[in-house]
Amino acid sequence: MGGVSDADSNMGFWSFKEFRAIRRQSRLPHWRCLPHWRFLISATLLSLGATVDVRADDLTVEVLRDRVYIERESGPLAMDLYVPEGAGPFPGMLVVHGGAWHMGTRTQFAMTAMELARHGYTTASISYRLAPQHKFPAQIHDCQAAVRWLRQHAGEFKINPARIGGYGYSAGGQLVALLGALDDDDLREAGVPTDAPSSRLQAILAGAAPCDFRVLLPESRRLAYWLGGTPASHPETYRNASPAHFVTADDPPMFFFHGGQDDLVPIDSPRRMVQRLVAVGVTAEMFTLPSSGHISPVFHPATLAEAIAFADRHLKGASDDIAAGTNGVGHNVAPESTSATASKGRTTHGQ
Repeated sequence: MGGVSDADSNMGFWSFKEFRAIRRQSRLPHWRCLPHWRFLISATLLSLGATVDVRADDLTVEVLRDRVYIERESGPLAMDLYVPEGAGPFPGMLVVHGGAWHMGTRTQFAMTAMELARHGYTTASISYRLAPQHKFPAQIHDCQAAVRWLRQHAGEFKINPARIGGYGYSAGGQLVALLGALDDDDLREAGVPTDAPSSRLQAILAGAAPCDFRVLLPESRRLAYWLGGTPASHPETYRNASPAHFVTADDPPMFFFHGGQDDLVPIDSPRRMVQRLVAVGVTAEMFTLPSSGHISPVFHPATLAEAIAFADRHLKGASDDIAAGTNGVGHNVAPESTSATASKGRTTHGQ
């Protein structure tokens, strides 16, 4: 990364050339390769429509593919739904893929979506518009539209509309973290009716998520393909893409997981996000795999187990809607006490 200042390289995220480093980051010690490759092979088979035996809570899952959630000028956007057996209603979970906002598909996280469904979540893995053809805020507008669609169709897919979470990794982690921090009127897409369902979430599971783009040098062009220019020329866009910019006391509980050796998204970005959330009384936790880089945490069994445990505490807990941070129709409300949530801003480490 010659020619980049130290201050700029601290951000670390995402030029096209630097994306090649993902390949290097994906290497794992040989004694841990088998479970990770099993996960990858199963995910590939599932994305192709094959039946895969996934060990979890022994729930049968119905997979409903290619459900269009919004029509755009560039074409329809679809999601794949993973619906647990049983009467429900179940908490919902939006799954958002990564890929530096310019690549990737919803099938990347087919296995994760299936695991979440096996643990009792109606899961929706979405496609969204990609840069450079579609610049920010197109991606967050698509995520908001997907959440509204899930609430509109909650009865059909056995979703509790007052309890919907978000799971994302890398670019997807940034998008779900931003979605969690936004109020309904923040970055609201033009033309959305005032009486439309809420696009707010009630729990966030974000891996390898960049949370603050305001730290880039004014003339950095690293994200120009997505954000339209430099921080100097587009300061409002860089602010609006930063989840940290929107942190307030009514944000939902957030769980971040990250590799301690991640060279693409520095771990300080989600750490500072957690600090901001805890400072205003929001439940926030950080799970770290100290020896992992950018890619391997998403395939590590401990990260998904920790993420699901966090979601269970906040989307399947007592006191129904208020405990989930909503008023029963998907709109977040401030927690009754900030002292209890602030004490949960803990950091844990995996192996």
